[in-house]
Amino acid sequence: MNLFRLIADLMHLASFGILLLKIIKTRSCAGISFKSQVLYAVVFCSRYLDLLTHWVSLYNTLMKLVFLGATFYILYLMKVRYRATWDPSQDTLRIEYLIPPAALLGLIFHYGKGFDIIEIFWSFSIFLEAVAILPQLFQLTRTGEAETITTHYLFALGAYRGLYIINWIYRYFTEKGHVEWIPVLAGLVQTALYCDFFYVYFTRVLKGQKFTLPA
Repeated sequence: MNLFRLIADLMHLASFGILLLKIIKTRSCAGISFKSQVLYAVVFCSRYLDLLTHWVSLYNTLMKLVFLGATFYILYLMKVRYRATWDPSQDTLRIEYLIPPAALLGLIFHYGKGFDIIEIFWSFSIFLEAVAILPQLFQLTRTGEAETITTHYLFALGAYRGLYIINWIYRYFTEKGHVEWIPVLAGLVQTALYCDFFYVYFTRVLKGQKFTLPA
């Protein structure tokens, strides 16, 4: 593991911490997309099927368990404990348009030989993660603004993926042209979705201003 991947993983971990802090501290899920969290739960359940088949490392296993546990705890907070604070009228992107294309891509493009179910689900999770943030970003465009702590969560989530792109570039030059096209292409799409958000984040939030989208 290189430094870029380690920092990326820590940014991903930080995104969970920031989101949980926001929900628990404010006792509110306002501004958070439940649908995006559902998609992330599907992503992690699909990607981490290898927990049942083979051991990689203690670090790898702990990170996967933390991501799974944190995601389902967030869903519990949103659907049960603080359900009254979540406004479904703002969370309206239809995720049924996102899952089937990702599943089809997973069936067509994967690294396994033949019908390798774990590899197919892994590829499906990669393609789905690329668009899992869309309900959250769509909700952001509907409201036009967000709490500062929510923007920090989104920045950490976007930075995690951006750092993984640097990790792939580093591996290409240090591992004799090693490249994994499925996560690279999906990661580029995912990072591109954050471009508008990053612009507003750097030009407003980091200058102490409230996050508001241009009219």
